[in-house]
Parts: sequence; C-alpha cells; structure tokens
Amino acid sequence: MTSLKDVAAAAGVSVATVSRMLNGSLELPLETKKRIEDAIRDLNYQPNPHARRLSRGRSDTIGLVVPDIANPFFATLVAAVEAEADKLGLAVSLYATLNRPGREVAYLQLIERNHVDGLIFVTNHPDTGQLAALINSTGKVVIADEDVPDAKAPKLFCDNEHGGYLAGQHLVEHGHRRVLFIGGPETMISSRRRQLGLERAICESGGSPADISIYHGEYTIEFGRDAARRFLADKRPATAIFASSDEIAIGLIEVLRAEGVSIPDDVSLIGFDDVGPLHLFAPPLTAIRQPVRSIGERAVALLLETNWQEAPRASETLLPVEIVVRRSVAPPTRQINRNENHQRTST
Repeated sequence: MTSLKDVAAAAGVSVATVSRMLNGSLELPLETKKRIEDAIRDLNYQPNPHARRLSRGRSDTIGLVVPDIANPFFATLVAAVEAEADKLGLAVSLYATLNRPGREVAYLQLIERNHVDGLIFVTNHPDTGQLAALINSTGKVVIADEDVPDAKAPKLFCDNEHGGYLAGQHLVEHGHRRVLFIGGPETMISSRRRQLGLERAICESGGSPADISIYHGEYTIEFGRDAARRFLADKRPATAIFASSDEIAIGLIEVLRAEGVSIPDDVSLIGFDDVGPLHLFAPPLTAIRQPVRSIGERAVALLLETNWQEAPRASETLLPVEIVVRRSVAPPTRQINRNENHQRTST
C-alpha cells in the first residue's frame, strides 16, 4: 500500500508537510499543494482515518466497560450507548469485564494509551480503592449504574432509594408489614439505597426496620435460587419479598414454583429493573422500572459535555424510576385464607 512517505518523495516535500496539509494545519503555496495532490492521485494514496484522528489527539471512539453483555440489563444499556454514539458520529469500543477487577483495570488504562477519547464505566462489585485511584489519575471517565466510592468523576444512577420506597409503599398499600428484602452486596450503593427506601416506606406506615428481613448476595439468578431456599428454610419470615434485580427475582420464582409456593397467593413479590419480559411471567411480575436506555444516552452526553481540561469532581445525577404494577402482589389475607383452606382439606 502507498504510504505517506511515498507521497512525500513523489512531491519532493517532507512527510510532515504532507501530513500537516492533509489535517488542515498548514497553508502551502499553490504549486506545492498541487504537487502533493497530484502525487496522492497518481499513487492512489488512501489516508488512514484512524491515524489522522490520532494526530489530532482524539480517536472519535468512546469506550464502554460493562460486567456482562449476556445480562439483559447490560445488553440494553450497551444498545442505548451504541445508538446515541451513532447519532453523534462516534464509534463505541465495547469491553466486557466478566466482573473481574483485573480486566476493569486494564480497560481503564486504555484512555492513557489514547485508544479511546473517554470511557463509560459500569462495575457490579465493591471497589477496594484501586478503581477509584485509577479513575482519578486517568480522568475522562463517567461512572454509570453503580458507584465507585471516592472516584472524582461524573456519576449517573437511577434513583435507587425512591425505587425502594415505591416498592415498600405498594406492599404497605396491600396490607404487608413483614417484608423480605433480597439485595446485592451490602456495600454497594444500589443495594443500600433500595433498602433505605423500603425501610422508609415501612416506617411511615407505622412499622419498623425490625419488620424487614434482609438477605444480601450477588445480583444473579443463582443467588435468587439460594435466597428462595433460605426463605423456605426460615419458615417464610415475610408475607412479601422485594427482590432488587430481575436476575434475583427469576431465581426466586424458579425455586418457589418448584416447591409449590404460589405467587401471590402464598407470598407477594416485587422485582427491580424491569428489563426482561416480566409481563410474560405467570403471574406477570410487578417491578420497579429503571430508565436503562436513558442512563445510556445520558452517560454519552455527560462524557461529551464535561470539561476535562479542569480537574474532574465527583457529581451525581439521578434519573427517575417508576413502578409497573402487574399481578404479583396481593393482600396477605389471601395467603391466610389459602392456608386455612389447605388445613381444612388436609383434615
């Protein structure tokens, strides 16, 4: 392939002269300019757009780091970022970390190597401090969905606490006071805030945090299964369950159904995220809906709007959530009646 050096030799000028003319940073005499243009045409030289962008100090590519593209939540987020970047003429480099800290560190270092102009960073586990330190030294990072404490960067979350409050309020309105909260890792902002919102709703109704049982684990289907088994082993300590992710809810339903526990006749259930086809479940699952697509779109905007020439500061933007009411919540009186009928049948 013809190189920039070939064009320069044919035109009788330096490689730097050809490069600067092509990127618009140098005005040349008409005769010199014509010699270069003739050489480009005669040699059929095709400029490398990636190299030209790098010569201007940018790649016109943004990076997106997510834990897992198989998870419907993250897949939806990726699609939203891709669509928004495409509108702006930007490319997206996608990196799936498998939720491993070492891979997260490697992808954050891409910015220092000028491989991307900035990074939207999504983690799904607590930070030991390593990620925050790297983000603070690197800059040009927007943190989305889950927090990296102590990182000085724009942060974009859904209103997790209000989501927990909406779930608790809905359960209270149906007569529930004893509620099981099944959350992600205890130290993560999403889990903490959803639990706080639930507690506030229960307390406002005259209850107390003691009325809430709490299981913490991972945002996975497997943890949902484990939580369901524990719920049954604990002799069903609640009349309603607030599962803080679609994945947890799916694992719960799988085990409860296999054990003959009916939703909502035996226990009511509310989920969080509402990314999967929860309306197709039997019964359709009531859930707190995250604005996943809006998170992706807004993250791109934050990356482009932030003045990275200044020292970045931690800022937090919350996007609203809503409750989508379906048929997985019923008054606990239905559970009592069902149990009484079952006892009569047994005797």
